[in-house]
Amino acid sequence: MKDNPQKGLGVNAEFARTPWLRTSDGLWTFKLDRDAWNHLRLSDAKGTRYSEVQVVPMYPVAAPQEWVSILSKEGEELVCLENLEGLSPSDREILEEELTLREFVPQILKVHWVSGTQEPCEWDVETNHGRTRFVLNAEEDVRRVSAWTVHFIDANGCRFRVDDIRKLDNRSRSYVEWYV
Repeated sequence: MKDNPQKGLGVNAEFARTPWLRTSDGLWTFKLDRDAWNHLRLSDAKGTRYSEVQVVPMYPVAAPQEWVSILSKEGEELVCLENLEGLSPSDREILEEELTLREFVPQILKVHWVSGTQEPCEWDVETNHGRTRFVLNAEEDVRRVSAWTVHFIDANGCRFRVDDIRKLDNRSRSYVEWYV
């Protein structure tokens, strides 16, 4: 039987693709850095490097810094973190930076106008990053993710969010509620 650094951690390292990521005490041993092209790279305790890894939050709206997965460039999970605690300050900073970049979703603060009530329609909105316009292709591109939070996906795949429809002015709220 192979030396199992993860024995007793609820992880079967014999079947894990990357067994050298934790000590027998459960401490993380991987390191994150960037290559010459600024791509994220993960190195395990044996020195194996995984280039162009991706950081994916499993619950980006409800718990953006919990249950974070690090995937190989082929899309295979290398690490699944319940939270960012226990990581070195530099690794935690890199992960937080990646999560921020990945989950860039402007917040709609006000709806100035909507071109019509049938799709596709153009929306002119004020976001926390300035005023913009987007095209909404279909009613299915508007999703309620909680009692008061709504997500929009425009014709180009860009995402927008209303954190709390109760905080919108009456006119803006009526536009959003028409679709949810």
